Amino acid sequence: MSATQRLLQLPARQLIGLAVAIAACIALISGTWMWSQTPDYRVLYSNLADRDGGTIVQALNQMNVPYKFSDGGGAILVPSNVVYDTRLKLASQGLPKGGTAGFELMDQQKFGATQFQEQVNYQRGLEGELAKTIQSVASVQSARVHLAIPKSSVFLRDQQKPSASVLVDLYPGKMLDRGQVNGILHLVSSSVPELAAQNVSIVDQNGNLLTPQSGADGLDPGQLAYLQELEQSYTRRVLAILEPITGSANVRAQVTADIDFSQTEQTAEIYKPNATPAESAIRSQQTSEASTATTNGAAGPGGVPGAASNLPQSANATPPAAPGAALATGASATTANQNSSSHKETTVNYEVDKTVQMKRSPVGMLKRLSVAIVVNQHKISDGKGKTSFEPLEKAQLDQITALAREAVGFSQERGDTLNVVNAAFNQQEVEAPIEVAVWKDPDNIAFAKETGKNLLLGALVLYLLFGVLKPALKKLLQEPMQHADQAVIADDGEEHAPALTLSPAYAENLQLVKQIARDDPKVVANVVKGWVKSNG
Repeated sequence: MSATQRLLQLPARQLIGLAVAIAACIALISGTWMWSQTPDYRVLYSNLADRDGGTIVQALNQMNVPYKFSDGGGAILVPSNVVYDTRLKLASQGLPKGGTAGFELMDQQKFGATQFQEQVNYQRGLEGELAKTIQSVASVQSARVHLAIPKSSVFLRDQQKPSASVLVDLYPGKMLDRGQVNGILHLVSSSVPELAAQNVSIVDQNGNLLTPQSGADGLDPGQLAYLQELEQSYTRRVLAILEPITGSANVRAQVTADIDFSQTEQTAEIYKPNATPAESAIRSQQTSEASTATTNGAAGPGGVPGAASNLPQSANATPPAAPGAALATGASATTANQNSSSHKETTVNYEVDKTVQMKRSPVGMLKRLSVAIVVNQHKISDGKGKTSFEPLEKAQLDQITALAREAVGFSQERGDTLNVVNAAFNQQEVEAPIEVAVWKDPDNIAFAKETGKNLLLGALVLYLLFGVLKPALKKLLQEPMQHADQAVIADDGEEHAPALTLSPAYAENLQLVKQIARDDPKVVANVVKGWVKSNG
């Protein structure tokens, strides 16, 4: 009898149950397989404009790429194994075009556009290009740039400097460090003519100002960071030398530094008292000498030569003497009555002992230190749960003070101050964390749920396979020995009890055993002996 015939001989109830079991197994196995084969979807694009989103969805349908939207429709998701391939294919089609327009606005200039329209399009294009560039930063999800460019003026007093403001939308959990903020700051200022970096403001999506601003004391962020680092460095020095003595939980220290960030230059000329001429260097020396001669008695010849010949002669005038005689007489008189005198002056200039000093004070010079240290008192326990505190001895406090002075480089001339106080710390007892039971741990609960779901699914599949299908199929494929449903009428015409019928398989096996017994009786004898021994 074939399997189909055996299947048709089963009661209707068994057939229906078998069909339901087979359908349930097929559905469960198919669902499990589909669940395991479900692709992991990843973000293809997010924060798209409506026009770009519709164009991209249409392109995905043409490429037969499955997609779905995230909650709220803020992003388009595709299977993770085709994300990059899909992006390249869409990029070849010029998608997405982006909601921020750049210099492509200049390609859409219409004939007859006014100068104002051209200027507006140029400014919009520049803002869009800057926004696209800022969005290239890893932490920036989107960006908007606003430029305030004043009109140019031929008058110097009417000229105004441009300014800019940048709004960045950061990814969740991301932030911009100081280097990235300065990079965006100088990127914008370098892209606009005459735009100073201090005229650029950067704000995040929460309204936090990211550009560095001067503090209340007039310090810029760099100076403030240097001051904080210097104070922390001195504090670490104090704690590093005191904690091995007092314990890390028994000492607190704070250092305040007064820093001079001004840059000054000073020039001074210093003159010392004059030294002795022997020790001084001669700068210049002048000597002047003069001599004069006079005649006793008559005065020497005077007047202007030749004047007498120009004057009118009188009758009583004495005629002039001969030139030769006059000269001889005058020479003789001069030689006899002449007196001579001389005058000599000497001026010596010595070098002045002068010192010229030029001083330039370094930026960030330490002017003064103020150190405050609090040391905990000794904690004493009486063994009954009560504790008391005992102050430190004066020698111990002096030792701590001396170590702190050396650690910070204490200078009395500089005006440094150091104050060490010994007081009992008011420390609250820290409660021990409550240990959560293993079965109450949220992570363990989630893991147990996931594992239980998988085990339940596997157990259900095994039950359907081995508890329902296998027995039913075994019953169909192996026809057991069965009794006749109706009474059998013998050849003698009398009605007997239902005869025991043997299945075809049993009959075939019986015939095979008989044939083996006829062909090789020894084998059958050995088998019988083995049965007898096993039963004995």
